[in-house]
Amino acid sequence: MADPCRPVLSAAERATDAFELFSLASAGVRKSVPFHSAVWTAADPETGLITAPMLVENLGDGEGCATYWESELLGENVLPFRELARASLPAAGLRAATGDLPARSARFRRLLFGQGVHDELRAVLRVGDRPWGLVSLFRNTEAFRPDEIELLADLSGPLAARLRNFTQPCESAPGTDSPAPGLVLFDESGEATSVNAEARHLLALLPKGPAFPSPLGLKLPVWVIGTALQARAIADGRDHGNARVRIRTTEGRWLVCHASCLTGPGGRPGPVALVIEPAAPADLAVLIAEAYGLTSRELQITQLIARGMTTAEIAAMLFISPHTVRDHLKAVFAKTRVSSRGELVALLFTEHYWPALPEPVQARRQCPRMSTSNRRNEGRTFHEPQQ
Repeated sequence: MADPCRPVLSAAERATDAFELFSLASAGVRKSVPFHSAVWTAADPETGLITAPMLVENLGDGEGCATYWESELLGENVLPFRELARASLPAAGLRAATGDLPARSARFRRLLFGQGVHDELRAVLRVGDRPWGLVSLFRNTEAFRPDEIELLADLSGPLAARLRNFTQPCESAPGTDSPAPGLVLFDESGEATSVNAEARHLLALLPKGPAFPSPLGLKLPVWVIGTALQARAIADGRDHGNARVRIRTTEGRWLVCHASCLTGPGGRPGPVALVIEPAAPADLAVLIAEAYGLTSRELQITQLIARGMTTAEIAAMLFISPHTVRDHLKAVFAKTRVSSRGELVALLFTEHYWPALPEPVQARRQCPRMSTSNRRNEGRTFHEPQQ
């Protein structure tokens, strides 16, 4: 019997970017799991919030899509993505999960039922405990069968791994030329009330996708709205997550969007302040490590190499042997497909992607025998390979 996953994964291997991956995967899945409409979106692997790109099929305008995500973050629903991301099976059908009583879901009652949806099949595309994508398939005529749910669950890991690969560095990405962080303010009802020029500039760099109009004269992407909604959900006690998401621009740069709810009169939740700015090194650490499959120790050693530290200095700082450092470095070279420290630093810490971190005070204290040449080079992005 033919494996229904194979044609989907074969098509996914041909994708050149995340949006094309969603398009090819959706077309392949539809042949084995018929559906009437769908949403495929990338997710921030740390917070699980939606980010670019997003593929929406047969679900109407961007405002309706934004309403869908508002219900996801602020409504009391069955099968929220944040719980599905931790479940043993990363896919589930709404009717199967509710005993054929989908009206138990507030989202179904308020949104899906009126659009003629009969059942929703959800999946989180994940590698380990990291969610890289979210999928919703909608069917108007019948419930999704257990074998169809299992098929989407089987695709979760391989599609997530492929999606993760697209976070690897873009060497030719230009700078954002933004002198200051962008700021957008939302009132207590969630309406955007003010925006600075820097935010307008950075928002213009984001990929096209579902958005809805605001009184500010610009359409706000659903990823930005989702981050602001998450901040409101945290303030209201509905969630304990993090209102922070990383978004890749059309030019290949990474931006970070983070929001927090201000305190109003009497200690009540007030407006939401959303900041959007070029991603700092710390914001990209997880993406870099995950994109190349680096362990936390391998990433740590890579960061120290970018500071110009020798094998002996790294071993002394981390309290491991030089032999262990070299073993980790060999693994890093294999995963990133480079053959020298210089190539590694150029690949991961190019000034267009992730500037090398400055050397911490702790490192200077623990490595008093650092060479004069290393001290001279401290803070530079590139260093000659040293042993």
